[in-house]
Amino acid sequence: MAEKQTIVHAENTAGLEPTCTELEKQPEITEALASMGHQYTREQERRVVKKLDWNVLSFMSVLYLLSYLDRGNIGNANTAGMSTDLGMSNDQYQWVLTAFYISYIVFQFLTLLWKVFPPRYYVPCVVIAWGIVSTCTAAITNWGGLMALRTLLGMFEAGFGPGVPYYLSFFYYRHEIGRRTGIFIAVSPLASAFSGALAYGITYHQLAIPSWRVLFLVEGLPTVIMGLIGFYAIPNDPGSCRFLTEDEKKIAVARTVRQTGTTDRGGHKVDWNEFFHTLIDIKSMLPAIMFFSINVGFSSLPVFLPAIIHGMGFTSINSQGLSAPPYVVTTIMVVAAAFLSDKLLQRGYLIAIISSVGAAGYLILAICDNTGVRYFAVYLASAGVFPCVALLLAWQGNNQGSDTKRGTGFVLMQIIGQCGPILGTRIFPTSDGPYYKKGLYISFGFQCLVTVLALTLRTYLVWENKKLDERFGPAEGNPLDPEDALGLEGEGNPNFRYIL
Repeated sequence: MAEKQTIVHAENTAGLEPTCTELEKQPEITEALASMGHQYTREQERRVVKKLDWNVLSFMSVLYLLSYLDRGNIGNANTAGMSTDLGMSNDQYQWVLTAFYISYIVFQFLTLLWKVFPPRYYVPCVVIAWGIVSTCTAAITNWGGLMALRTLLGMFEAGFGPGVPYYLSFFYYRHEIGRRTGIFIAVSPLASAFSGALAYGITYHQLAIPSWRVLFLVEGLPTVIMGLIGFYAIPNDPGSCRFLTEDEKKIAVARTVRQTGTTDRGGHKVDWNEFFHTLIDIKSMLPAIMFFSINVGFSSLPVFLPAIIHGMGFTSINSQGLSAPPYVVTTIMVVAAAFLSDKLLQRGYLIAIISSVGAAGYLILAICDNTGVRYFAVYLASAGVFPCVALLLAWQGNNQGSDTKRGTGFVLMQIIGQCGPILGTRIFPTSDGPYYKKGLYISFGFQCLVTVLALTLRTYLVWENKKLDERFGPAEGNPLDPEDALGLEGEGNPNFRYIL
């Protein structure tokens, strides 16, 4: 059995100082530690993490909220009369929805550009680009123009959203990332709630121009403004955070050293051996299929929920307003599930339970005719889909051991997973209204599949952890603590174990 390498921290008034081990004698780690030359207490570290939350996490969450608004407002615009004004058929509207996701899938490789280019310059350019596209949608006059702009929107948004969980891993340990991913993803149902309320407010009042055009203007222009702010607000790495003092930067860099053994998160290079190995790894394939299944509902619900509620007998305007409350509840559920999963160190069981709730919601919507019961089922469906996204993204990032593996895992998950919206946006044709039973049954089936795959992946990871126990002996302490094996990530770390 291999001897366990550990770094011991003694918390006292003098700070936390790592003791010397054979692992620290590795030249690249010794150089990294020498460059930081800094001691700190856990209270000081907590203050740094809190600043990261208020600056990095919050700014990324706002940008993601805007991206979700700009992609999802098409459903509210259509309910407000867009198809009628442009003379679009139902098939043409379906293709408008599909065009975004085809482009989104094709350009998923842009996720790797987070590693190649400095985020401070790359991200604002992408944000400004999709903000301009979204704003220009207010001026379209025909189906062809709308198709072109939705295709461009998909391309630019593909360069942002899928890379954010990977980017957050630059700043947080594995046992910290779950709740941060939950907060980040929680803005998607919040965006849907805000979009529904905003659409209600705009369509309720008679304006000089069609209300659906106002929607694109009101939701597109703030994106451009936030993109410009991003040139100042977005750090490239822990050492370039403007909101940290010099001492705090050293603490942030020290956290990176303890996790990767270097102050540079892999430089700006891609390890192609790890890249191709990750593509065929079952730990990457199963989450990708799960993401596909979740995305059938994750993409279609915000777009078609106003139409589903409208089919319950409510007016078009009231349907916009009634689509907001379920998302408020869902936002709370996303954050609660993420915090619970970090506390219990469990992802698989929670995904299985929550997706089962979503399946129940879709089934009730499909088989029940009572308006009150069906509207309650909307809450179940929404609360059973969105939390699974946050938990799955955290689970995927947790169980890939290096930056290249994490980046590749996210690319694969997005390429396969984003095919789900192509299906999801085509299973609720107008001809199936007002009950849309076919789309609801299909969504129910995929939610059940998520439950099965979550339990399957968890079982596989239990087996993998047993193999690591046989190789290194039982892990001591917290297997998520990177300080227990400085600079070693993944299976090479004697204390590394997969999160279940």
